[in-house]
Amino acid sequence: MDTIFKKPAPKTGGFYESAYKLFMRRNSVYVTVIIIGAFAGERAVDYGVKTLWENNNKGEELRLEVSVLT
Repeated sequence: MDTIFKKPAPKTGGFYESAYKLFMRRNSVYVTVIIIGAFAGERAVDYGVKTLWENNNKGEELRLEVSVLT
């Protein structure tokens, strides 16, 4: 009979609950995280595209050899 009246073990929480408690509980923190995330994402995409563009446009040096027939 004792097991029927025992309290259930408290939940430890998962990733989403922890993220909610850390970032989304207050509106000011939530908006700040979104703005910083957008800025960091924009910088990452800009760096990646620039790197791809530079690697694609390296090209090869064109050398022309002129041979003189004698």
